[in-house]
Amino acid sequence: MPRRQFLLTEDQIPTRWYNIVADMKEPPPPPLHPGTREPLGPEALAPIFPMALIEQEMSTERWIGIPDEVRDVYKIWRATPLYRATRLEKDLDTPAHIYYKYEGTNPSGSHKPNTAVAQAYYNKAAGTRRLTTETGAGQWGSALSMACKVFGMECVVYMVRCSYDQKPYRKMLMQTFGAEVHPSPTTHTAFGKKILAEDPDCPGSLGIAISEAIEEAVSRDDAKYSLGSVLNHVLLHQTVIGEEVRLQMEMAGEYPDILIGCCGGGSNFAGFAFPFMRDKLSGEKPNLRFIGVEPEACPTLSKGKYEYDFGDTAGMTPLLKMYTLGSQFVPPSIHSGGLRYHGMSPIISALYDQGVMEAAAVSQKNIFAAAVKFAHNEGILPAPESSHAICTAIDEALKCKESGEAKVIVFNLSGHGLLDLSAYDSYNSGKMA
Repeated sequence: MPRRQFLLTEDQIPTRWYNIVADMKEPPPPPLHPGTREPLGPEALAPIFPMALIEQEMSTERWIGIPDEVRDVYKIWRATPLYRATRLEKDLDTPAHIYYKYEGTNPSGSHKPNTAVAQAYYNKAAGTRRLTTETGAGQWGSALSMACKVFGMECVVYMVRCSYDQKPYRKMLMQTFGAEVHPSPTTHTAFGKKILAEDPDCPGSLGIAISEAIEEAVSRDDAKYSLGSVLNHVLLHQTVIGEEVRLQMEMAGEYPDILIGCCGGGSNFAGFAFPFMRDKLSGEKPNLRFIGVEPEACPTLSKGKYEYDFGDTAGMTPLLKMYTLGSQFVPPSIHSGGLRYHGMSPIISALYDQGVMEAAAVSQKNIFAAAVKFAHNEGILPAPESSHAICTAIDEALKCKESGEAKVIVFNLSGHGLLDLSAYDSYNSGKMA
């Protein structure tokens, strides 16, 4: 029987984050001021981010050192395991070798603390007392709540209303870590009041929640805003995932043919895939495939336009060149709340536009069917978001069954589904839309 577990020690936790911008043939176009449409300078971002994060956002350096204080917190749960899904392989009767990186072992249950801890650290060092943010499924809000508690900061979370209703235990987890949690749109902000006046039953969106969180941050001298995906510095912090996977695949004695991750704003996919993409960008592995998987209900890469757009609904952010469904788009209330975002990371958008990676869109019912099959075989109940990657990994493994090719498929299991049981109940009872 092939070896199933590939574990690293604390000493093998990466000491540097990888910045893919240094290796891109064409870097992503810069953010623009919405009024002048001129590229933004660092000073324009200073009201919402500390300077250390702004410097990372604009950096073209290949490697950025991880502060010791951040690595010390990482040691609570890192390094995370890589598993070979041998039982799933057997069930599928495929010659493919399937591996998954499991990011669900930390207190908040997903990959999000990799950047939450870093952002809280840099904000604390800059004198910030209070961080505001948005959250979809609640994984990011849980992670930032935990990180703020670690560094003795206040945390305010605007949670998309449909997820607030669907996932009450994530709200409770955030509150346990000391956060204020509000269902967005709210009556706490001017923009929230405007949305509710137009549609009292609005299910909310990440774009709306971002607007509310930024509005509160800029209205207070002691507050900054923190984002869980999309921006360059967020994706940078997540590359600890892929850097660990590189070491673990060496332990397994194999190298991936296909790497798969779910795509909402892009941090999950980027953190997992970017450390391997440098091999493709350098020409060392020209045939290496990368697949970012989206919901059919919110197919940003698959059906969006590559153009400048706002990152939020109110138009408070800079203009970002990205694949977008339009900043006014409110996706259906699917259970994968973390993927209900109208836009995509500018870096991922540029890589997709340049043909470095692929995109796939899958239906809600299909991802839950894949999640249940995975749970039956591997014993882990996956988050709905990660189940998009599982669904596509299974599809690719079945293609290998047809062709007889023993390809190596690796995907990122970026969170557990233990607080998504209402979604599984909807699927198991046949009530899922």
